Amino acid sequence: MTRRLAALLALIGLVLVAGCVRVPTDGPIEESRSEGQPGTDPGIFIDPRPPQAGETRAEIVDHFFDAMQATPIQTGTAMEFLTKDAAAAWNPQLETITYDEAPVPAEAPGGAVTVRLTGADVLDERGAWQGALPPDRRSITFPMAMEDGEWRIDAAPDALIVPENWFETRYRQVSLYFFDPTASILAPEPVFVPRGEQLASTLTQALVMGPGEGLRRVVQSFVPSGLEVAVGVTVSDDGVADILLEGDAQLTAQTTELMMAQLAWTLRQDPAIESLRVSIGGVVVPLPGGVTSYRVDSGGEYDPAGFQSSPLLFGLRDGMVVSGDVTGLAAVTGPLGSRNLGIESIGVSLDAGTVAGIGAGGTSLLVGDLDSTGPDRVTTVVDGATALLRPSWDFAGRIWLVDQTAAGARVSYVQGNRIEEVRVPGLTGERVRSFLVSRDGTRLVAVVRRAGRDVLVVSRIQHTASGRGRVLGATSAVRIAAGGEGDMPIRAIAWSSPERVAMLVPVASTLTEVAHVSVDGSPAGPDITTAPIDAGLRWLAGSPDIDEPLYGLANGDLVNVSNQQRIEIDPGLAMLVYVG
Repeated sequence: MTRRLAALLALIGLVLVAGCVRVPTDGPIEESRSEGQPGTDPGIFIDPRPPQAGETRAEIVDHFFDAMQATPIQTGTAMEFLTKDAAAAWNPQLETITYDEAPVPAEAPGGAVTVRLTGADVLDERGAWQGALPPDRRSITFPMAMEDGEWRIDAAPDALIVPENWFETRYRQVSLYFFDPTASILAPEPVFVPRGEQLASTLTQALVMGPGEGLRRVVQSFVPSGLEVAVGVTVSDDGVADILLEGDAQLTAQTTELMMAQLAWTLRQDPAIESLRVSIGGVVVPLPGGVTSYRVDSGGEYDPAGFQSSPLLFGLRDGMVVSGDVTGLAAVTGPLGSRNLGIESIGVSLDAGTVAGIGAGGTSLLVGDLDSTGPDRVTTVVDGATALLRPSWDFAGRIWLVDQTAAGARVSYVQGNRIEEVRVPGLTGERVRSFLVSRDGTRLVAVVRRAGRDVLVVSRIQHTASGRGRVLGATSAVRIAAGGEGDMPIRAIAWSSPERVAMLVPVASTLTEVAHVSVDGSPAGPDITTAPIDAGLRWLAGSPDIDEPLYGLANGDLVNVSNQQRIEIDPGLAMLVYVG
């Protein structure tokens, strides 16, 4: 692992970052602007000064923090503020810590220097967001020592510690693609990587590291664990990325296909790449059909949004199911389109073949075919529940349910003839208002009422590797966002991509706002929130397929959230959803 991290840092050090940033114009940091070359982005270079003679203990620590802001990213200058032994032991690749206010070093008794970080968050070695830095780590004590007549830091945390705004201008969020435990569908894992021309190299190195330890039984990788990136990924003029790996690997035709699918979905985020060629130990990995490279638009059958999932919209009108596109919603030909069975909410299978409806005041789950080619019957799968929320489907045909009982939420799923309860720490027994399950079956997102406020939480679902993946359990639900101040609720949630959830929050009597929240809870970009929409939206219809529009539903109006275009619809339409 250490060699991989060192390789990743070497790749990061090649990145040239564009954009104007706020940096000091005096003190130990000097900045200069690149003249640039044709076809390259000019940028600000931050060249920190090394330690100066006679600096105090506090100044050494202060300038050590400045030195970690070097651009292009490098830690060589920062190491000069450490003693020789401390520099040899320091491993800043293990974590990245961001803070929102410049720390003020204070000299402490015994010769140490202390620093208190405010608004601090942490990322792991892969760039995966871990949330707030634990309180017991926000205060850092730096032991100091005299070396060659000058003060130096004698031990430092194994982390790159940088300002939040510095990080935001130099890193971007991307996804690494791993498989679910059954190797049936890809699941994205958001990470942050440096911006710049070395995107392909950084993505490859991060993918080779594999998923984090906390994702055991949630996702798996078919990139063999014994491999390392030999050199940076090169991309030819015709868009072929050469990935040179070294190490021992036992690959079959099947595992080769799965590995290439992971690489293709991950590296397609670099627009310069059209296909991949992988070599291990200098030998090109053979591909099915005798082709020499693997196109990055291949592997569509593993799409985390569901392979060939229906793009249609589905809704309820007068208690009956309708479907179509925004220009016309017509009753489905199956039994739920011709009989008013008191359905209150629906979820539709990814192939648009079956609908699951909540009826009888939330006490029952009814399942029936959407068209008339199947049996003309509706099956009551669950009866005697308390208050079932809208159901959710995943790729394996599981219907996920949350029943809001007197003792709090009860989570379960229906698969075939089985109904299984799943305990979700932080969700089971809580007051749950709405929920979603990702189509890849690895995430459960829910709105929970806590301390008089709606919060958005996420849990990871664990499965076996056999068959369609028996559910083993779930991780503790962690908060990723909150609703408005005071009593402003989260009125609705929907997928807006495989890695983001749209959440509808009222901001005034007729104004509503849609925020796009990363599933890891990180600040994932500048376009997180849309402009307020002047309509009393009460429902969201969204899909993880980014090609499908996100719609907001109001009485008599359907609003395209991205451009606020309004489409007049039947005011009797009670809800609208995509499959899933």
